[in-house]
Amino acid sequence: MPYIAPSDRQELYDNVRYPETAGELNFCITSLIDCYLSVSKNYQAINDCLGALEGAKLELYRRVAAPYEDKKIVANGEVYSEDTLK
Repeated sequence: MPYIAPSDRQELYDNVRYPETAGELNFCITSLIDCYLSVSKNYQAINDCLGALEGAKLELYRRVAAPYEDKKIVANGEVYSEDTLK
């Protein structure tokens, strides 16, 4: 959830420090979307935000999560049967 203590918000707004928790990361993302929507809040702008979030999610998975999981498969062994992977 993006609801962090008011005392923690200003440093994140001012880029004094990077987010350190999931809540702080969520707050930063939500704040950026809030800024974008403050210019124009209509269907297109909302759709733009959802598309950007989905694209960022997919790119994070493709570039970071999938390679990490591939290393874990090598280290710990495959879970799926060969038939499933065909």
